[in-house]
Amino acid sequence: MLDPKLTGMQNLERLRDAGGRAPLGSLMDFRLVDVGDGFAVFEGNPGAKHYNPAGTVHGGWISSILDSALGCAIHSRLEAGQGYTTVELKINMVRALTDQTGPVSARGAVIHLGRRVATSDARLEDANGRLLAHGSCTCMIL
Repeated sequence: MLDPKLTGMQNLERLRDAGGRAPLGSLMDFRLVDVGDGFAVFEGNPGAKHYNPAGTVHGGWISSILDSALGCAIHSRLEAGQGYTTVELKINMVRALTDQTGPVSARGAVIHLGRRVATSDARLEDANGRLLAHGSCTCMIL
């Protein structure tokens, strides 16, 4: 999937241009729609198939789309041959999502990129710009 000869940005642009769906995105119905220097945007459609037993979208779905935006924002700044892994993920869910929420957008942005550690933050919003969840992550640069 990733080409180690390409920069992080080039790999993400290639993914976006091919429809934006990594295997997890296909499974969970979200995709990369925009990427730039230090940011990444994913869009998704939470539905009943993502429900937890309480009848709302599972926190794992919310965490996954935010984690994708958070990690890919960092990935956009990496040189060819570099990788990353998430070492800490913090998510705050401020509104419940249902199949009536409609399309959502997660935008992640780099806060800090060092030689070994990077941090980013992200917001998950509905089509009206209403905040649904937000989060932050710390990644180790490999």
